[in-house]
Amino acid sequence: MIWQLALFLGLVLWWGAHLFKRLAPARRVAMTDRMGEAARGPIAFTILISVVLIVIGFRGSDFVPVYDPPGWGRPVNNILMLIAVALMGLGSSKSRARRLMRHPMLTGFLIWAVAHLLVNGDRDSIIMFGALGLWALVQMVLINRAEPDWQRFEGGSVAGDIRLAVISLVVFAVIAAVHIWLGYNPFKA
Repeated sequence: MIWQLALFLGLVLWWGAHLFKRLAPARRVAMTDRMGEAARGPIAFTILISVVLIVIGFRGSDFVPVYDPPGWGRPVNNILMLIAVALMGLGSSKSRARRLMRHPMLTGFLIWAVAHLLVNGDRDSIIMFGALGLWALVQMVLINRAEPDWQRFEGGSVAGDIRLAVISLVVFAVIAAVHIWLGYNPFKA
């Protein structure tokens, strides 16, 4: 029970810290006016604590199966994860593809959550990945509402495309290696 509480508290802190700017813009501006750039510190610290609580809560919880993941879920997960990693990197890249989407990082985050739901059918995976995927959707809606005029990225190059592809493959390999090290081989059926 304590682990589920840690997971739940971590998710609440994640949502709260990330949505603070959108749901309480006047308070966020006042905080920045009062603290300057240092106002990012408490938000970043809250996000760090949320991640720690989510990981501790998730890792400590008992495995309670809810559904059997499909057999095709693992290979589809790996493909989706490669796409998710590329999209998360796209938002800060100099790739020509950056002009195609408004929310590449949040879209990548949502794909990451869905991909993990394809291979994890336990209660806490559903809670964690479901809540984080839902957060990404809510964040996109709130950003679109607050900033309806989107300025497309005006730039990019073939070199930026190649850099994004190489970095995405390296990051994907690192993530896969960490999963293997933790005992979750993403390539093993």
